[in-house]
Parts: sequence; C-alpha cells; structure tokens
Amino acid sequence: MSAFVGKYADELIKTAKYIATPGKGILAADESTGTIGKRLASINVENIESNRQTLRELLFTSPNAFHFLSGVILFEETLYQKTSDGKPFVELLSENGVVPGIKVDKGVVEIAGTNGETTTQGFDSLGSRCQQYYKVGARFAKWRAVLKIGLSEPSELAIQQNAQGLARYAIICQENGLVPIVEPEILTDGSHDIKKCAAVTEAVLAAVYKALNDHHVLLEGTLLKPNMVTPGSDSPKVTPEVVAEYTVAALLRTVPPAVPGIVFLSGGQSEEEATLNLDAMNKLQVLKPWTLSFSFGRALQQSTLKTWAGKKENVDKAQEAFLARCKANSEATLGRYAGGSAGGLASENLFVKGYKY
Repeated sequence: MSAFVGKYADELIKTAKYIATPGKGILAADESTGTIGKRLASINVENIESNRQTLRELLFTSPNAFHFLSGVILFEETLYQKTSDGKPFVELLSENGVVPGIKVDKGVVEIAGTNGETTTQGFDSLGSRCQQYYKVGARFAKWRAVLKIGLSEPSELAIQQNAQGLARYAIICQENGLVPIVEPEILTDGSHDIKKCAAVTEAVLAAVYKALNDHHVLLEGTLLKPNMVTPGSDSPKVTPEVVAEYTVAALLRTVPPAVPGIVFLSGGQSEEEATLNLDAMNKLQVLKPWTLSFSFGRALQQSTLKTWAGKKENVDKAQEAFLARCKANSEATLGRYAGGSAGGLASENLFVKGYKY
C-alpha cells in the first residue's frame, strides 16, 4: 500500500526537510501550563499568563539564537500570544526562518489492566484543531507517547497502543498540512543497562514504523523524536561514545531512510550531557541516512531560566545563556562540539522520576 498523498504532500516534504537542516534544531517550548508552572516555581516566579509570556518572549527574542534553530514547538496558549510590542509570536518566528509548531496531544492516561503503562489522549477534534493551527501559522505538530522499562514492561499491549496512536495522529496531521513529529519516548527511570534500553527502543521503533506504514503516513513528511539509548537512571553512566554507538545502531535497524530527520528529546539529561551525546552520534563514522539533531526543552532552557530568575535586569544575561546552548547544540549536530561551553548550570542533572508534562 502506498503512502497517503494529499494536497499538502509537497509542502509537508519541504517543511520536514527544512526543519531537518544540518546545523539547526528545534526548541521545545511547549510545556503545558502545569509544567511551566513547575519551572517557574523553581525560580520563585508566579505561574500567571504574563510571566509565561515574558519567559517565552525572552527565548524568542534572543539575539542570534534563531540562527541555530529551524523550529519551535509552542503550547496552544503561546500560539496565540504576542510580544510586548504587539507582534504575534508566530509571525516573529516565521520572519526569522523558524517554523512554528504546536503540541497537539492532551497528555497520557493509564491503560487499564497494566502496571501503570499509559497511552496518549487528544484525538477528539484533532482534525479540526490541526486545521485551525494551520490557519494561525503552525506547520508542524508534536504528540508524545510514553513507554517505560520494567520487569515485564513495556508490554506488547502498550507498544501496540502507542504505535497505533502515533500513526493515527500522524495521518490526521498530514491531512491538515502539519508535519507530524512522532515521539515514542522510552523513559530512563529504572536500573536497566544500556543493552536493555537498546532492545526496547528497537522493538518500539519497529512497531511504530509498521503502524505508520499501515496508516499510509508519508514518511518524507514526518520527523522522529526518540529517546537516546542510555542506561537507566539508577545505573552507572556510560561515555557519550557508547551512547552514540547503541543509539545509532538502534536507529539504523528500524528507521527508514525516507525519514529526513531525527530530533532527539533530552529526557532529563543535563544540558551538557545531551549535547555531548548528540555530538558523539554525529562524529560516528557510519553512513546515516537522516539528519541527527535536537528537539530539546529542558536541555536548552535550564541555565537560561536560572540566570533570568524572573528579573528584568537579568534578561540580557539569560539570553546569552540561551544563545550558548543553541550554538553548542548546533555544533553537535555537525559533530563539531568541543565541549565545555557549560558553566556549572549546564551540568546540572535534570532527571525527574516519572516525568509528566
């Protein structure tokens, strides 16, 4: 069965390819109101709309940062917000060559009969929401599926439920002009070793691409947002070179070359760790048919947030911190990161057990 070729096919392919431009990546600024509240609470800033808008404006107006970004994922609230001088964020991004994206899922819900495994909700009115987001200027979307590694997890049921969900979401997006970012995140929680993570990652990605093909998804008009293959959070760490080897091997075995780009999530790694691992993958001397880049949230924003601390007089310094992370990750997508752009803040562990959006 061939892929779906709707009226947006050419545009989807062009957009996906543009987002996957080597040397550029995605800023995930799509934290839900609850999640951004936790981030703001960590610097003693109240979780009200004006503060959320101020933080996002700080990121989007950072001088020169857009040079290293090809896309920004927004939360629905942010999609409709403007800068303090009245320019819609969507316009600001587009004018700077950055594609606006939108988080379209509605969070996870437990699958009955499993040991706390989840599936993602948000199919109600997904088509009409995508239509609306396209009208406002969004050109890609994100949907996060979450799996965990345990004694008997992920179960076949959870793998299939999440693969089918991602595929259904992807085709609905494509029918409405949005490039779907397919995000099957395998959480790092646990004491498993890197081999276990690799085996689970391969099983999950194989199921996801089978489902995407069954749903006639146009792979050239998609991006993959996977976890890096690492040992569990309660296991000893390994070097970036080892992470790179296992991760790239898992991807080569499962991700079709038709996919233009793979944009990793940072999954609670420190800013510096995520960058070093990405850099090691791009230094790896094997033929990689897709761009390997980043779609980081915490690993692009943590030191920026701490430096800003909600104070107007810190904005310039915070923007410098943000620029440093964008530049470091841009270099990593080209395998040219020398390391050490990190102050103490960038080495801070960002892992949160059972991380929820």
